Amino acid sequence: MSWIYFGRNSVKPLNSQRMKFKFDRQAFKEKLEAQTAFPTLYMFKFIVPNGREVEIAALLPNNKMTLKESSKGKYVSATIKAMMPNSDAILDVYERASKIEGVISL
Repeated sequence: MSWIYFGRNSVKPLNSQRMKFKFDRQAFKEKLEAQTAFPTLYMFKFIVPNGREVEIAALLPNNKMTLKESSKGKYVSATIKAMMPNSDAILDVYERASKIEGVISL
């Protein structure tokens, strides 16, 4: 199951078999454009099961990724800063990330 985080108290499941949630691309795009001047240095944060960080790195291969392992070593937090030309580029990264098994997008 994959998750995306939209802010305080608004975690939404993606690709869940128990819960169906359709990502509202347009609403998120409007929020990004209202709050961001493009191009911008955008910080992506993901949590994935340990061993899946390579898949996260492949989303933005020309950018540095910072990793932090969870206390029990079961999960890895990945942070990537990347220059994004527009909101569609950001949304594309999140949509590709949602296909990674077990990913949580923050």
